[in-house]
Amino acid sequence: MDRRRFICAGIAIAATFAGMGHASAAVQTMTVYKDPNCGCCHLWAEAMKAEGFDIKIEDRDDLTPIKARFGVPVDLQGCHTAVVAGYFLEGHVPLEAVRKLLDEKPAIAGLAVPGMPSGSLGMGDDPNAAYDVFAVAKTAGEKPALFMTIGPKG
Repeated sequence: MDRRRFICAGIAIAATFAGMGHASAAVQTMTVYKDPNCGCCHLWAEAMKAEGFDIKIEDRDDLTPIKARFGVPVDLQGCHTAVVAGYFLEGHVPLEAVRKLLDEKPAIAGLAVPGMPSGSLGMGDDPNAAYDVFAVAKTAGEKPALFMTIGPKG
């Protein structure tokens, strides 16, 4: 191999390894189970798509069996249920919580934002929005833990 080809091959290999450190080398698929008539669920899914997730929408008239299948506690249930990388995301979980979950990969079942907090992702732009994101344990009956608090932006 002549010297020029050797140098070009080295540059190509170095460029390949340099790109491997990027956050999302592989696109992750997220399945979103939602009511077909829910606009806020659609907005949440669109925000996840804009973040680079490959979104699969599953419209369901009754989400109760889905929430039961993934072990979402009744008192933490929200509007829709999504699944990504083996975790569930219940309700209007913010992007920063999803990023933290996927970066840290904790041994939990998923994250939940109960109800439909005003100003949460998909629920309007309220700079004074404040709500909690809970980590749900894999063990049934174990108390959820605070994963993240979202506070006023300012």
